[in-house]
Amino acid sequence: MTIELHMPALSPTMEEGTLAKWLVSEGDEVRAGDFLAEIETDKATMEFEAADEGTIGRILVPDGTEGVPVGTVIAILLEEGEEAKDAETAAAAAAAKPAPETPVAASVPAPADPDPATPQPVIVAAPPSGERIKASPLARRMAKDAKISLETVRGSGPHGRIVKRDIEAAAPGGAPVERPTPAPAPVPADTPYVEERLSTMRKIIARRLEDAKATVPHFYLTLDVEIDKLLKLRKDLNEELSESKVSLNDFIIRAVALALGKVPDANVQFAGDMMRRFERADVSVAVATDGGLITPIVRDAGNKSVVQISTEMKDLAERARSGKLLPEEYQGGTVSISNLGMYGIREFSAVINPPQAAILAIGKGEERPIVRHGAVQTATLMTVTLSADHRAIDGVIGARFLNAFKDYLEAPLTMLI
Repeated sequence: MTIELHMPALSPTMEEGTLAKWLVSEGDEVRAGDFLAEIETDKATMEFEAADEGTIGRILVPDGTEGVPVGTVIAILLEEGEEAKDAETAAAAAAAKPAPETPVAASVPAPADPDPATPQPVIVAAPPSGERIKASPLARRMAKDAKISLETVRGSGPHGRIVKRDIEAAAPGGAPVERPTPAPAPVPADTPYVEERLSTMRKIIARRLEDAKATVPHFYLTLDVEIDKLLKLRKDLNEELSESKVSLNDFIIRAVALALGKVPDANVQFAGDMMRRFERADVSVAVATDGGLITPIVRDAGNKSVVQISTEMKDLAERARSGKLLPEEYQGGTVSISNLGMYGIREFSAVINPPQAAILAIGKGEERPIVRHGAVQTATLMTVTLSADHRAIDGVIGARFLNAFKDYLEAPLTMLI
């Protein structure tokens, strides 16, 4: 019997992907574990492995196809003894199937002879009182725009999460419900330009940043940190290290983790009718790649030395830039760091990465005049700005966290104990 190969969900939040490149051709024999294709998710390009052995009978989705929903049949695998005509039959059957969606719950009778061209809304009982409905930010926005109650929609995402396609199916007529895309600004006739198609990663980044600024009430706290002692300690430490040199950012990661341990009320996330309080600090660090920012995570950074953080961060950054991170290496995190100091940026405010409640923006360390004991002196100061979700973190909590962070950097030996 022929085997359908489906677009896999390579991460818990993946709803669709780009089939970047097939690594096999029709007629190729494959075994379980062989790489079949490269699939571009919102953050990385990952290999799709075969789970069975057989012969590639028909490829249904060509290289470079964008926006392929999870669950779509992308190829037909022939088992031993099957022929090309079997692949044709299976391909025709797959093409006749409706778009992937969650079937109607058994307790709700399906309408008689539904029109296959019109996706039917899936109605389920409301969740128990007090239970939060799981839905992606985009799905919540679409439901609000279409005046659809999330309690009437069954989620087809991971763990029953309501995603975009569920709201589209629940909308009258099954039509997609999205904000209208604004028309591009007019370009002066004498200005040459080139249009480039956005990658899946850039589309996802744009959508999430829009949702973050539209739905998360940001507030900002800024202070200066004196880092002369830190720079000297880093220099002395690197002179003693034979191989792995530590960076200023490695100390910053450790200081953030230790500060969250000291002010645990800042290590939280807003989750509707509840608050998530984390028992360790998983620090996401923004890394620039050709496709956009990705945030690999240093797990439990408070229990790792600066040298351990340095070694781990170098590996994560290298694989982030080559698109080789695993989903669990960039999904999650309890707080983020974005450092533009190496580009000469003195101060900036970063956008929170939901569902996280805070991100720390690190500016350039530079010599500035200060007044100490009535006399003007110079010191190396670094400006840091905390962007916080006011639903989860109050101003005084953010201030306490920033001051704990400042204390660790200004007395850096305390980070090595």
